[in-house]
Amino acid sequence: MRTDIFARLDREPEPPKIEIPRMSRTRLALFGGTSAFYLAIVVAVLASTWLVIIDWKVMLFRPYQQWPDLHAFLDYFVVLGQRGPTAVMVAAWLGWRSWRQHTLRPLLVLGASLLLLNATVGAVKIGLGRLGPHYATQIGSAELFADGDIFPSGHTANAVVTWGILAYLATTPLARRYLSALSAVVSLGVGLTTVYLGTHWLSDVLLGWAAGLLILLALPWCEPVIGRAEAWILSLREQWRARRRLAPSLPVAAGGPRPGMVPPRGTSQGQGPTREPVSAVGGRQASNGRTTAQLAQPRPHTVRSERTPITPSGSRRPPTSRPVTGG
Repeated sequence: MRTDIFARLDREPEPPKIEIPRMSRTRLALFGGTSAFYLAIVVAVLASTWLVIIDWKVMLFRPYQQWPDLHAFLDYFVVLGQRGPTAVMVAAWLGWRSWRQHTLRPLLVLGASLLLLNATVGAVKIGLGRLGPHYATQIGSAELFADGDIFPSGHTANAVVTWGILAYLATTPLARRYLSALSAVVSLGVGLTTVYLGTHWLSDVLLGWAAGLLILLALPWCEPVIGRAEAWILSLREQWRARRRLAPSLPVAAGGPRPGMVPPRGTSQGQGPTREPVSAVGGRQASNGRTTAQLAQPRPHTVRSERTPITPSGSRRPPTSRPVTGG
């Protein structure tokens, strides 16, 4: 009986058909409204409007000095928005889900969302180049195009996407409601924590919320690509399994040659000694051209000192009846 992971998978019942979210009218309306909000935040910061003034007022208020007792706790809480730790935690949970449901879709959805997050948020960060509150140089300035990478907030957008994936992949309406509330609380808390710590402007957090929500709303458009990727990966796995089943397994007898070893001269692998070709004159032919009858004739034995060494140019020893020995 097999004890590997495939034996456990064989005993698991087939999971019910998982409903894949589609781009409904409600989702399209939310996507359009969030896109408009995103553009409004970018324009407000580019034009140095009232939003930039609010950024400076919150920054000069210095929340971390007003409530210093929260600083130690929020230093750890903000880790829930860091990409590395959160990706590992969520990937571990979704990996278990993939194993139980016999599908790679949860992990592929997570990978696609993180790829979109890095591409979109990273491009805007580099393009606008805004400096953070700790590096601001002029009061009232938007601090744009100064080789910064703070706008939008990566912590906030990552918290929205990473924890929102759990609600997106929920299989029951009740689980979806609970996980949506949990992801909303975590993403709101992480965004406000970065403002408290002074690492982000308030407008950075607003744009980070919008950026993460846009990725979650756009995921149904990625589902066909995710399905094709899953089918391709599973087909590769089946091909690999087929090669393993067709690979020859050669049993090795006790004292016999192992696979990959060259068999002894005159034998073939898995057979006995092969027969030598028979000469037309004088019986069976040996490998050096002489027949077995010639090999059977006795030859005079000579000691090593009497043997003439043979070289390509012939013998170097002078012809003598007996070599001179002694001193």
